Amino acid sequence: MARPSILTVDDDPSVSRAIARDLRRKYGEQYRVVRAESGAQALEALREIKLRGEDVAALLADYRMPRMSGIEFLEQAMDLFPAARRVLLTAYADTDAAIQAINVVDLDHYLLKPWDPPEEKFYPVLDDLLTSWSAADRGPVRQIRVVGHRWSARSYAVRDFLARNSVPYRWHALGEDPEGDRLLTAAGEDGTRLPVVVTEEGDALVEPSDGELAARVGLSTTPSTDFYDLIVVGGGPAGLGAAVYGGSEGLRTVLVERMATGGQAGTSSRIENYLGFPDGVSGEQLTERARRQAAKFAVEMLTTRQVVGLEPRGSARVVRFADGTELAAHTVILATGVSYRLLDAPGLPDLTGRGVFYGAATTEGPSCVGQDVYIVGGANSAGQAAMYFARHARRVVMLVRGDSLDRSMSRYLIDQIEAVDAIEVRTCVEVTGGDGTDHLETITIRDNRTGASEVVPASWLFVFIGAAPRTDWLDGTLSRDGRGFVLAGPDLVIGGRRPAGYPDRDPYHLETSVPGVFVAGDVRAESVKRVASAVGEGAMAVSLVHRYLEKL
Repeated sequence: MARPSILTVDDDPSVSRAIARDLRRKYGEQYRVVRAESGAQALEALREIKLRGEDVAALLADYRMPRMSGIEFLEQAMDLFPAARRVLLTAYADTDAAIQAINVVDLDHYLLKPWDPPEEKFYPVLDDLLTSWSAADRGPVRQIRVVGHRWSARSYAVRDFLARNSVPYRWHALGEDPEGDRLLTAAGEDGTRLPVVVTEEGDALVEPSDGELAARVGLSTTPSTDFYDLIVVGGGPAGLGAAVYGGSEGLRTVLVERMATGGQAGTSSRIENYLGFPDGVSGEQLTERARRQAAKFAVEMLTTRQVVGLEPRGSARVVRFADGTELAAHTVILATGVSYRLLDAPGLPDLTGRGVFYGAATTEGPSCVGQDVYIVGGANSAGQAAMYFARHARRVVMLVRGDSLDRSMSRYLIDQIEAVDAIEVRTCVEVTGGDGTDHLETITIRDNRTGASEVVPASWLFVFIGAAPRTDWLDGTLSRDGRGFVLAGPDLVIGGRRPAGYPDRDPYHLETSVPGVFVAGDVRAESVKRVASAVGEGAMAVSLVHRYLEKL
C-alpha cells in the first residue's frame, strides 16, 4: 500500500524547501512528502493523489500566498481530503488572522515561522496530528437513513439524538422525499410506525429507542468493568472537563451520559466568549474536540444510561441505572447540568417536537427557510439561537419578558443582534398559548404593559426560559437548596457544624454532603452559568478527588 502523503505549500521557494527538508528528516520513512509553491499547484497535486487512490495525512499551508491564500487553499483541499489534518503556517504578524481562520476551515493548528529547533516547536505538534489522523476512522461515510414525518416528535428526537452524538445520517421526510417511500416499502412498512432508521448494514429499526439506536450506530452503552476510580455523571462542559482531567491524570474514569455529550452548550450554534476562540466556536465543535481528548486519555463514555440512584457503600460510591444495574467507584463527580424549563401555556405541551422546541434544535434550521421563527427568552442561549436562525428564516422574532436584553445577555451578542435586520426584539411580552393540529400553527402573544393579546401564525417556536437542575433522583441522598441545586463545600457547614460523615474535616470546596461525591458546573448551587467556569470546575473537582483518594 502506498504511503500516505504530507503536503506542504509555500510560495517562497527557499522556505518551501526548508519545510520539506524538515518533514523528510522526521517522517520520510512513513510518509511521502509533497512540496508545492502555489495553491493551484498544490490542488493539482492533491487531485493526482486522489485519482491514484492514495491518502493525505496532513496539509501545511502558508497563510500569505498570492492569488490563493492558505485559508482559501485549505477550504478547497477539504473537499478532496476532508480527514487530512490542517495546519496554517504564519509569520508573527499574521497570528490574529490565523486564529480567525480556526473556525473557517476547522483548523487543527497554526504554527509560527520560523520554528527552531523543529524538535521542540514543529515535530511535537505534527506528531499529535498524525497520531490522531492514524487513529481516526477514514472509511466511507456511514449512510444511516432516517425516514419519518416532518412533524413527528419522535422523528425529531431521533434526528436530534444522532446529530448531537455526531453520527452522520440522511433524512427522508415522508411525503416530501420519494426515497423515503421507497425505503419504507423495502422495509415492509406502510408509514404508520415512524420513524424507521435504516442502518448502514441495511437493517430497518422501527421506532427504535435511544438505547437501541445507540447500540446499532456504534456508541458505547456498557461499561468494560464494574469498578472505577472515578464516575462522572453528565457529559456537558463540566463533565467533559472532569473526564479529560481525570483520564489525563491516570484515574480509571468512566463518563455516563443519558443522551449525548455536550449538554446545553453542545446545542449552541456559536459560543463567542470562550477563551481561545475569538471568532467563536459551535457547541458541536467544542464537544467533539473534548470527546476526542477524553478518548485520547482512555476515558470510557457511556450514552443512553440514565442514573437514578446514588449511595455510599463503605469506601465505594455506587450509582444505580434505570435498568436496575449498578456501577461503583472510589469517587463520583456529578455534572448533570440543567434542563430548560417548559413553557406552561395552553396548547403548547402537546406540540413539543412538532413546532415547539426547547433549546436551539439546530437540525431544524434548514426547514425554516423563508418562514418566521419565534424565540422565547432573553439570555445568551436565546441570542445565539436568534443569530443562527437568522441565517435561514425570513424573520426571527425574539419574545422577551423583561424590558430589555441588557439585564440577561452579553453586550457583544446584543450588538450583533441589533446589526441584523432580520431579527426583531419585542420586550415586555410573553407567549400565553399555542394551537395547531398535527403541528404548531399559531401562538398567542400578550403585551404585559397593555394587557392586549394577539394571535399570530407561527410554525416554529424555540424556548429558552431558564433552567432547572436534574436532581430529583438525589432526594434524600445529598443536600440541595430550595431550587434543587446541589450544595457543596462551605455551604454545607452551618453554624460550625459539619454534615454527617465528616467527623475529622470540613468538606472540600466542591464536595457534597456525601464524602467522595463532588459536584461541578451548572447543577451546583450558586455556580456561574458559563461554559468556561463549568470546564474549570470539572478540572478543579478532579484535583479534589486526588486529595480525597490520598486520605483513603
